[in-house]
Amino acid sequence: MEMMETFSVVREMFYLILTVTGVPVNVVAIVILSRGKCGLSICTTRYLLSMAVSDLLVIIFEVMLWRLNYYYFPTSFLDLTRVCSAALVLRHASFDCSVWFTVVFTFDRFVLICCQKLKIKYCTERTAAVVLATTCVPLCLKNVPFYFSREPDKIINSVPWGCSYKASYFTDPGWVGFDWFDKMLTPMVPFYLVLLFNILTVRDILVASRVRQALRGKATGENRPDPEVESRRKSVVLLFTISGCFIVLWTPVVINFFYRHIASKAPNDYNNAAYIFKHVAYMLRNLSCCTNTFIYGVTQSKFREELKHAAKYPVTKVIQLINKHNN
Repeated sequence: MEMMETFSVVREMFYLILTVTGVPVNVVAIVILSRGKCGLSICTTRYLLSMAVSDLLVIIFEVMLWRLNYYYFPTSFLDLTRVCSAALVLRHASFDCSVWFTVVFTFDRFVLICCQKLKIKYCTERTAAVVLATTCVPLCLKNVPFYFSREPDKIINSVPWGCSYKASYFTDPGWVGFDWFDKMLTPMVPFYLVLLFNILTVRDILVASRVRQALRGKATGENRPDPEVESRRKSVVLLFTISGCFIVLWTPVVINFFYRHIASKAPNDYNNAAYIFKHVAYMLRNLSCCTNTFIYGVTQSKFREELKHAAKYPVTKVIQLINKHNN
């Protein structure tokens, strides 16, 4: 019992810290990317901006309105069954968009680096807008059934309160199939797609680097460091970091999903160890979705410069006001 209470405190602090850091980080990322001064193409900026917005929505709907609401506002209008069910749809939609925007951006990087002919037509502002729209709209519609997957815990003055899974959600073939489809779509398929695109991209970079080194060595007769090769090596490290973080942070969710179905466990039937593992998996999943754009953004030197400028701006303004007042 003491262990569970301690874990509850850890979860509370984790989500509080995630909110305090995640909201400003993503808001700053949105502002900086919207300015268009990071030295990125409009196509790339669209993808990163969409990822930042979806990450921010994950923090709002999943962390703030769901997790922190449990600790700080145990009884509020958010616990009304209809409100809770609607929030559930928005939570799942924001998760799906966050993950799949990462997938389509990874594919865009793959095309840019590996498909020299296709990139001229594909890596454009218009294509990015079409891809993002055709990704977002179906994902949002796909999550509408979640609204009907919950039922009230109690009725007070003819008003339904609470938001628990219907018993049929774990037994009805339709709901079971929908649950499998949901987990296959996010994160199982993205797992393999991100891994595949990164492997193909890394392979192309390594092959091109070897060819370039060979040609450079024949041309100069020396084996001096090649700035282009060094740049590509950094890209390999970045790609492995991004795909590795995504896979590692989402793997526990996948394991929990298979455990639940293989052991025929409903979420409320878990023992202490399984309960802790389940919520650790959710914590890592939320961390992954809230830091996608941060991982991409901080690797860009001009993004870091804009970030420094944004951090210095309030201080500079205060100093100017003080000097103006003194004069």
